[in-house]
Amino acid sequence: MHNSGGGGRSGGVCHVVAMPFPGRGHINPMMNLCKILASRRPNEILITFVVTEEWLGFIGADPKPESIRLAAIPNVIPNERHKAANFPAFYEAVMTNMEEPFDRLLDQLEPPPTVIIGCVELRWPIALANRRNIPVAAFWTMSASFYSMLHHLDVFAQQRHLNVDKDKLDGQVENIPGISSAHLADLRTVLHENDQRVLQLALECISKVHKANYLLLTTVHELEAETIESLKAIYPFPVYPIGPAIPYLELGENPSSVNNDHNHDYIQWLDSQPPESVLYISLGSFLSVSGAQMNQIVEALNSSNVRYLWVARADASWLKDKCGVKGMVVPWCDQLKVLSHSSVGGFWSHCGWNSTLEALFAGVPMLTFPLFLDQVPNSSQIVDEWRNGCKVEAEKLDTEEVLAKEKIEKLVKRFMNLESREGKQIRDRAREMKAMCHRAISTGGSSDGNLDAFIRYIS
Repeated sequence: MHNSGGGGRSGGVCHVVAMPFPGRGHINPMMNLCKILASRRPNEILITFVVTEEWLGFIGADPKPESIRLAAIPNVIPNERHKAANFPAFYEAVMTNMEEPFDRLLDQLEPPPTVIIGCVELRWPIALANRRNIPVAAFWTMSASFYSMLHHLDVFAQQRHLNVDKDKLDGQVENIPGISSAHLADLRTVLHENDQRVLQLALECISKVHKANYLLLTTVHELEAETIESLKAIYPFPVYPIGPAIPYLELGENPSSVNNDHNHDYIQWLDSQPPESVLYISLGSFLSVSGAQMNQIVEALNSSNVRYLWVARADASWLKDKCGVKGMVVPWCDQLKVLSHSSVGGFWSHCGWNSTLEALFAGVPMLTFPLFLDQVPNSSQIVDEWRNGCKVEAEKLDTEEVLAKEKIEKLVKRFMNLESREGKQIRDRAREMKAMCHRAISTGGSSDGNLDAFIRYIS
C-alpha cells in the first residue's frame, strides 16, 4: 500500500491536480467533480485543472469557482477535428505524448500537489504519481458495470495470455468469471463492434488501477450497488462512487451569458409546451449517425405529431430546414436544464454515461440508440435493469444499419404515450431513479458521505 497521506502541503491548503482525458465526455465530469469538491471546502482546497492548449481555448471562458485554476500543456496530440477520423491513433498519442509535458508542469506548480486525480484511460498518471510519491485517485467516467466487465476481461485475457482479438476470444467468451451471462452478450457486441487496438489500450489502463490509492466513480452507489461492492472486494484501497458527476450545482443559477441567444429561445419554446410532451433528442458529441438515418428519423418525427427538441451540433442548419411545425432544432443547449424542464417527457440518446446520469437525475425516461463502446451495456442497464427506458432496434440494410421511418414513428408514439400502461411504468421507474440520485447527494446520502470521506483522506 502506498502513502495515502498528504504530499506537498502549504498553509493547510490541499492542492488537487486534475488531469482529464482530452474529450468532452471526460473533461465535463472531471470539472463537475472539481466544482463539487471546491463547493464543499472553498477555502481549503485549491484545484489545478490541466488540459491541452486546444481545450483551454474551448473551456477557458466557462464560469468556475475561484479555487479552480486552469493550466495547459502543449498540443502534443491530434486536434479534436481529426480525432474521429482515426481514434486509435489519437488514443495512442494521448497515452504516449502527454506524460512528459504534464510531468514538467508539476515541477512548476505552487504549492506542490497534495493529490493527483487522473482519468483511468490516460494510463500514465498512476505510475507518474507513484514515482513522485504523491497519492493518486483513478477517475472513471463510465459505469461501474462497464469497468467491472473490462476488469474481468483483462484478468481473463492475462491468465490465458490472450490478446483482445474477437476471433481468439469468441470461442472463449462463453464463461468469464465475474461476468454475468447478460453482460457477456453485451461484451461480445463491444468486442465485435469496436476497434481492437482501442480495446487493448483500454484494458492496459484498467490493469494499472491496482497501483492507485483511490478509485473514484461518477456513478451512484444505489444504481449499481452489487457491482460496486464487488469492486470494493477487489481493491485494497477505497472505491468511492461520488456521482452523479453532472452540473447539478448550476441548475439553480441564472442561465450564463454564453449561448444566451439560443438559451432564451429554446427555454421559451419549452415553457410554451404541455407537461411531459416533448421528446428531447441528442445523439452524442463524438460519433454520429448517417445522413440516410437522419432523414428517416426526422421524417418519422414530423409525421408522428410528437413535439421534439433536437440538439444537433454539426447538422443543425440542414435539420432546421426539414423540421416540422412541432419540432425545434438547436446547435447547442444546456442539457441538464432541458432534461429538468417540466415539458420534457422523454430523451432519445446514444446513452453515453454522462447523458445517462443526467436523464436519471432529471427523472426522464430514455429511448436508447447505442452505437459505440460503453453505450451498449448502458442501454442494457436502462432497459433491463433500471427499466426506465426502451431500445430502438435497428435493422441491417446491406452494411448500413438504418431504421425505417414507419418503425421509428410507431416507436416514438408508443414511447411518448403517457397514458399507456408501459408509458406509465417507465415514467414511474424514472421518478424512482430520480429520487435515488437526489437522496445520494443530500446530506447523509451515499455520494455525500463518499465525497466527505475522500476529502478527509486527501486533506
